[in-house]
Amino acid sequence: MPLLNWQALKPNQVTGTVFNDLDDEKVLDELNMDMFEEHFKTRAQGNTTDVSNIKKKVVQKAPSKLSLIEANKAKNLSISLRKGGMNPSAICTAIETYDQKSLSIDLLEILVPFIPSDYEMKLLLNYEKDGRPLEELTDEDQFVLRFGKIPRLKQRINTFTFMGNFPDTVKRLQPQLNSIIAASMSIKSSTKLKKILEIVLAFGNYMNSSKRGAAYGFRLQSLDLLLETKSTDRSQTLLHFITSIVQEKYPDLANFHTEIHFVDKAALVSLDGILQDIRSLERGMEATQKEFQQDDRAVLRDFIQSNSQQLETLLKDSKTAQEAYASAVEYFGENPKTTQPSMFFPTFGRLIKAYKAAQQQLEQQKKKAESVSSEEKAPPSPSKAGGQKGPMMMPKMDLIAELKKRQVKPQVREGKDGALEDIITDLRNTPYRRTDGRRPPPPRQDT
Repeated sequence: MPLLNWQALKPNQVTGTVFNDLDDEKVLDELNMDMFEEHFKTRAQGNTTDVSNIKKKVVQKAPSKLSLIEANKAKNLSISLRKGGMNPSAICTAIETYDQKSLSIDLLEILVPFIPSDYEMKLLLNYEKDGRPLEELTDEDQFVLRFGKIPRLKQRINTFTFMGNFPDTVKRLQPQLNSIIAASMSIKSSTKLKKILEIVLAFGNYMNSSKRGAAYGFRLQSLDLLLETKSTDRSQTLLHFITSIVQEKYPDLANFHTEIHFVDKAALVSLDGILQDIRSLERGMEATQKEFQQDDRAVLRDFIQSNSQQLETLLKDSKTAQEAYASAVEYFGENPKTTQPSMFFPTFGRLIKAYKAAQQQLEQQKKKAESVSSEEKAPPSPSKAGGQKGPMMMPKMDLIAELKKRQVKPQVREGKDGALEDIITDLRNTPYRRTDGRRPPPPRQDT
């Protein structure tokens, strides 16, 4: 007869379930199993199974043990202890002695939900007080009784967990603080980036001079518009044109991005999250010091002495990161209270990435133009003679023409380093100057 591959419950798992009230032997007595075997027997099956033998196997029950804790809780605890692979008594001893070598943090955190309630401890202690044998309790109940007797159990587990997680937490937070500090300081101190922004401001004021007053600055998100603004023939963006100007007129700025560091890593950091984690470390260290006053074990003393200074350094770096970030954000006209690193740093990351891509495209265009130029200098073949009427115009001329169309009367503000005047002089055929050599003060535009 084939086997029924069900998942059988253990005797101690039947208590309190529907199966505890079922009588399968009675069913076997009431039914004629010969017909059943005739229909389900296998080809290799021999004589009919003796039902009396089945009855004997059915009635063989394992001796049941008493359980005073909630059934589902006991079941989950049994699974957790089995997965932990550690003797229950050894677990309790490791907690009492803060033995991190014997007891893993993972197993300890799994056991936290099984801390006995006051009601459960009262039941177990009364059972023990009555002098009844503990062996009659289930293994789970015996563990909970031993577990609950550990002095200041919750405080010990919290301290144990804090001590075990402290090194990894510091190792995770320190690089994030470093990236915030480095990115903030490098962006604010970059003189080349400042010059690039001055050039962008110059172009923006030049393009808007016919319809708007001169702007004294712009929001950082406006940098994304450099890729969206395209020339008349849509062959290049404003960023491509500015990149070509930088390479031709300001070659010392071409590598401005080398002065900016860790913006990609800083963009992934939640500064508020870091500060919250550091406050948790402070509270954990304070709790450990209080626990040491209750239980002056050497392991607690050594931990406090070896890690207090490390926590102090982390606190100082967190303050430095806050100050450096707030200073950088305010320096670029943004609000540090409403601007998160995930919003601030990616703006510069996108600018650098797009600028490098524009550099590569311009280099490819330059090589292509040189190749075409060399072909033009070669003696033309009879079939190609007269085929080309004139030289190719530079791609940027289209954008210059578009800028000239928009220009009615320039109302722009000169940059601090004179970059604006150089750009306008280069773009226009005839430089604009007043007879007195000064330009009228432009109306200020709020941005």
